[in-house]
Amino acid sequence: MKKFLLGSMMAMLVAASIGCSSEEQASSEAAEESGNENGETITFGVTPWTSTVPPTQIVSLILQDMGYEVQETNADVGSVFMGLSRGDLDVFMDAWFPMHHVHMERYGDTLVDTAVSYPEAETGWVVPNYMEDINTVEDIIGNEHLFNNEMFGIEEGTSAQGEINEMIEELGLDITQINSSEGGMLAQAQRLMQQEEPVIFFGWRPHTMFNKFDIKVLSNDAGFFETSSVHVITNHELQDRAPDAFEFLSNWNISIDDVEELIVKIEEEGQDPEEVAREWIDNNQDKVNEMIGN
Repeated sequence: MKKFLLGSMMAMLVAASIGCSSEEQASSEAAEESGNENGETITFGVTPWTSTVPPTQIVSLILQDMGYEVQETNADVGSVFMGLSRGDLDVFMDAWFPMHHVHMERYGDTLVDTAVSYPEAETGWVVPNYMEDINTVEDIIGNEHLFNNEMFGIEEGTSAQGEINEMIEELGLDITQINSSEGGMLAQAQRLMQQEEPVIFFGWRPHTMFNKFDIKVLSNDAGFFETSSVHVITNHELQDRAPDAFEFLSNWNISIDDVEELIVKIEEEGQDPEEVAREWIDNNQDKVNEMIGN
């Protein structure tokens, strides 16, 4: 009887071992089939700006090719930085410096300034070129009534909103900032430009507005809206959790001209963002291989 029980137990152990092995193999095969060979998911924060989409799409596809799962979370920029600091998000592809230094200072060691995506991105107040006498922000002083004492900005809570209000106060401008989404801001600006009316709004490169409208960025003597560089920011734990992904991200870069061209294809021509990103990867495979360390 003891021999029978011992034999039965051994058979059950062998069967259980085989079952576990089969389940592990099936799980491994499923992971490989899904492309998640690393067993890691990398989550991107995505702001509602057209400049965020192309780099995020390209990098997401490359990471998937490397064997990672990727997810995207849409949020305003303040929430993206908070999510990075908490570890809810891993990557943000569209941090603008020096504008976003305030977020880096706030969250300190929880964030890593990982790479410069592209430098020399122009940012500031924009007016149409038919306003020949308005070339600096200082030219607006005393002429605020021409603009109905308004300028149009992007959504509330952004660093741009704060810097605009600081500039208005420092220069003593009788101007009120009207905040809305990027699309809402541009719709209002376009409506006024179609009538060749005076209008001020917030602009930046890369963006299709510079392809679509005849506009100029106003300079200012007060030092607001310096030329920006666009950076990749990661959560500080990513380097240890996914070192090869972090290495790729630390090598990431793209030209501002490429980004604007991709935005035009997506926003103006209505092409699928993933297909546009895949086309860029195929046309820049040597660059991609260099960035991932091949």
